[in-house]
Amino acid sequence: MAITEPTVDSVLSALAELRDPSAAGNPQLVAAGRVRAVTDGVNVRVTIETGASEDNRGAMEMAVRDALSKAFPGLSKLEVKFVQQTGAREITSEDPLPGVKNLILVMAGKGGVGKSTVASNLTMALARSGFRVGLLDADIYGPSVPTMFGIGGRPVSLDGKKIEPLERFGVKLMSIGFLLEDPKAAIVWRGPMLHGALQQFLNDVNWGKLDYLILDLPPGTGDVALTLSQKTRATGAVVVTTPQEVALMDVYKAVSMCQKLNIPILGVVENESYFICDGCEKKHHIFGVGGGQKVAEMAEAPVLGQIPIEPSVRIWGDQGTPVVQAVPQSAVAKAFTDVADAVVAQVAKVNAARIGTLSISRDGMPTRLPIIR
Repeated sequence: MAITEPTVDSVLSALAELRDPSAAGNPQLVAAGRVRAVTDGVNVRVTIETGASEDNRGAMEMAVRDALSKAFPGLSKLEVKFVQQTGAREITSEDPLPGVKNLILVMAGKGGVGKSTVASNLTMALARSGFRVGLLDADIYGPSVPTMFGIGGRPVSLDGKKIEPLERFGVKLMSIGFLLEDPKAAIVWRGPMLHGALQQFLNDVNWGKLDYLILDLPPGTGDVALTLSQKTRATGAVVVTTPQEVALMDVYKAVSMCQKLNIPILGVVENESYFICDGCEKKHHIFGVGGGQKVAEMAEAPVLGQIPIEPSVRIWGDQGTPVVQAVPQSAVAKAFTDVADAVVAQVAKVNAARIGTLSISRDGMPTRLPIIR
């Protein structure tokens, strides 16, 4: 008998009766839009947003496995993941991204710490969990997304109004690199031109409905972050650093900027944290120890993860496939996936904390006041 290969729609249909015992009324999770599915032949990954206890999650996983094994007898591999219900950022009537639930800034304040590598693999880890994800390369002077995703070509407009982002691995992508005649040519622009390009990426790209839009920010604490804070409300920032002191000095400035612009800091990723050699299997801290923790303490945010120095990250990035997509079962891919899971958890906390506060603008300065019940 031929094996019926599952599709996203057929998986969701098979799980239509799955309910959340932790929510009032035990709602159907698929109908509530809280089930994500990814299929690859006869392999399926399911991600469920819920606040259920560990015991209830165990029962829900059994129900998922039972329903899918009956619907697809030839199912080879099934992964079930539970995450907190994340909610959505504050979206005003003037927000240029009304269909984007959560806007995540990946920043460092410094070049060379692997920010684009973290942004690319964070994006892929979220996409592999079934979330609808886009990645905006906001580093106008040094775009990396075309190389790291192995994609080129010119975006087009289907209606003459909105630009269609390019797509690879199910992720929507936009970069100034897609618009250059010569990818090796320098972009020699003053601030107003950079500001205008970023505005177009926010206003004129058809991002559609996304669970997450990841922005890979350039080094520094200038125009790009200011433009973003003025035009749209970010869910929060992921700050990337390497352990050594010379990197921390600039990363501290990025943290300070977020605090001044009232951008929540979701946490810190310590990249190039350590190296494990083939012979001794011992961790070698080439760039020092504790840098990520120092930044986290200043930011009053958690360390989301420590990414080891691993040649495969560079090799696959140069070949145009983020390592999370290329070798998802590898240890370094697992480290990036753990970071993505931690980001999802922090997004849930930030959005939950925002509920119950009232935003009031006085003379252009945002003030958040608690609602007295």
